[in-house]
Amino acid sequence: MTRPRRPARPQVVLEVRRVERPSPHLIRIVAGGEGFAAFQDNEYTDAYVKLHFADPALGLQPPYDMAALREQLPPEKMPSTRTYTVRWVDHEAGELALDFVPHGEGGLAGPWAEQAEPGDVICFAGPGGGYRPDPEADWHLLVGDDAALPAIARSLEHLASTQPDAVGHALIEVDGPADELPIESPPGIDLTWLHRRGAEPGTTRLLDEGIRAVGWRAGKACAFVHGERETMKRMRDYLFTERGMDRADVSLSAYWAFGRNEDRFQAEKREPVGKIL
Repeated sequence: MTRPRRPARPQVVLEVRRVERPSPHLIRIVAGGEGFAAFQDNEYTDAYVKLHFADPALGLQPPYDMAALREQLPPEKMPSTRTYTVRWVDHEAGELALDFVPHGEGGLAGPWAEQAEPGDVICFAGPGGGYRPDPEADWHLLVGDDAALPAIARSLEHLASTQPDAVGHALIEVDGPADELPIESPPGIDLTWLHRRGAEPGTTRLLDEGIRAVGWRAGKACAFVHGERETMKRMRDYLFTERGMDRADVSLSAYWAFGRNEDRFQAEKREPVGKIL
């Protein structure tokens, strides 16, 4: 018996308008065009999209009918999917921005972003998301590495515009001082940049040490903690076991895993090694 097809996720097709370099290790793709009308924004500050990358040799044109392609192509020829947080949305200009952290020639999305030019087509499904700072929290804790920087920045900007008296801590791990970005944030949020200074991402304990160094405030905390998988497991143990936080007050997950490409990382989410919560 043939299984019924699951409803296709709506796809948005945009054109690259600008390629920016906010820091030495960051590429920002600003995209827009007629397809922006199909983009359905949401309320989350960690809003993300699923980018689709098709093999140019196949000559496929977006949007992609994934269900039909699965019947026509072997798995290794299907468009690959990569997940990226939406850094900002400008509805008036009909544009949005996605930040990429390239890692040399490895990977798929990073090399694409390094070679991207105005006029290139970008296709994605989404956005999804699940976090927005809790206005009822006594204080806020935001922790992450380069991959979580867009979501943390959006969350701080949201707090600055909606809760300017918010207090708490934000810890962001980047390579060095040149990678620190200007972020609008409430004065009561202590923003700390942690520098790897050439160490490979995912190999340090900077976030572990940093979260203990800032101290723990009284009252109800709202936490957003995202980054490398093994680091997030240690964050999980600290927040839930040592600090006794309620699951409902914590947004915690792995955005990536050291030594894994995106496809393997996603597959391992169904295996014991990939379980965070």
